[in-house]
Amino acid sequence: MADRALRGMQIGAKSMESEEGVVFAERYTVKYLCPNGTEFEVTLSTEAVAPATWECQCGLTAELIGDAPEEEEPKAVKPQRTHWDMLRERRSLEELDQVLTEQLTLLREGRLRPEGAYRRG
Repeated sequence: MADRALRGMQIGAKSMESEEGVVFAERYTVKYLCPNGTEFEVTLSTEAVAPATWECQCGLTAELIGDAPEEEEPKAVKPQRTHWDMLRERRSLEELDQVLTEQLTLLREGRLRPEGAYRRG
C-alpha cells in the first residue's frame, strides 16, 4: 500500500471555484507622495474615505496628492455608564435602601460570611 501513489489534484494547488457571477466592489485610486520623492498609488473601495497620510514602503509618512479628504463629523460620544447608573435603571432608591437594610441586618446577626471567606478556596 505504501508503494502506491495518490493520484488526483494536489492539496491546495488550485481552487475549484471560478470568478463567474462574482461582482467586484467599485474602486478608485488615490496617489500619495513620500518626502523621499516616491509617488505611489493605493486602490480603495468607493465606500472608503482616503486617509490624508499613508505609510510608504520606506517607512516615512506620505501625503495625499490632490483633494484632501472631507473631514467627517465627530460622532456623538455617549457618557460612560457606571455600575451605579445601571443599578439605578433596575431599582429605585427605596428598593436599594431596603436591600441595604436587609444585608446589614444579616451581617450584624452573623449570618453572612466574613469578607475573606468568599476568596478562600
